[in-house]
Amino acid sequence: MIILPLLVAVVIFATSAYESPDGKGKQELTGDVEQGLRENCMVKLPGSLQFAGEKVPLGEWDVRERLDREIHVNSYFHSSTFQLLKLANRWFPTIDRILQQNGIPGDFKYIVAVESGFRNVVSPAGARGFWQFMPGTAKEYGLTVNNEVDQRYDVESSTQAACQYLREAYDKFRSWTLAAASYNAGMPNMQDALTQQFADNYYDLHLNEETSRYLFRVLALKLILTDPVKYGFCFEQADLYEPIRFRNVEIGETIQDIGEFAHQHQTSVKEIKNLNPWIRNRTLKLNPGEVFVLKMPA
Repeated sequence: MIILPLLVAVVIFATSAYESPDGKGKQELTGDVEQGLRENCMVKLPGSLQFAGEKVPLGEWDVRERLDREIHVNSYFHSSTFQLLKLANRWFPTIDRILQQNGIPGDFKYIVAVESGFRNVVSPAGARGFWQFMPGTAKEYGLTVNNEVDQRYDVESSTQAACQYLREAYDKFRSWTLAAASYNAGMPNMQDALTQQFADNYYDLHLNEETSRYLFRVLALKLILTDPVKYGFCFEQADLYEPIRFRNVEIGETIQDIGEFAHQHQTSVKEIKNLNPWIRNRTLKLNPGEVFVLKMPA
């Protein structure tokens, strides 16, 4: 006889008000959202969609089905997508600011969700950080990568490097969509595909499965993270991870021991490494005239 109370609880949960992550305040869960929560209904695709101001040709059957696949995968992969929602609230302000400063459309922030899930992960191939740079590519775009410092782990530095890549890709292809796809495939491979297939856009290309799905994963997460309530994700603003508070400290000389440095500054190695994951060793050697900026607990 516990079925009825459970059903009542579900209905109450489904019709409650939840805080929108875009800061627009409380939103009521009604209609299709409530029905979807109760019955796991199929997700309705939008009537139109753009990436970085470029139209997605949803009138083409294969384009609709590729988006349909990714939107359903991510709408019902709740444990992962809830983590993305929590972490996006922490990191989007920083990433958005740097993209804007570099003239890169804001839609590119969703690439970070696809590449790394907003975590400093390591791929089997050796790509690292939020933007998943390989060592050679990281150095090519101005990041320091050695045994003591790996700026692929620094959100600000790696986002700046990603902006350089994306601007270069856009200048080459004259398409933000192709620039995004090339972030997965590489500019040479994308150019070869365009040339060999006599195509001029991403949606007309026959690509390997990973690159074929790549932009649609980005689009699916754009839809969900922009309007999570619509896709059945219910939460309050307090459930999301807040940006981490810190203060910047300029370091102009070598730190011989991070543990001793932390002790002197009344903090811990854990705090320093959490705020500065780009420090990869127990020491931080600086060349004459070199300066690093450390984040320290506020």
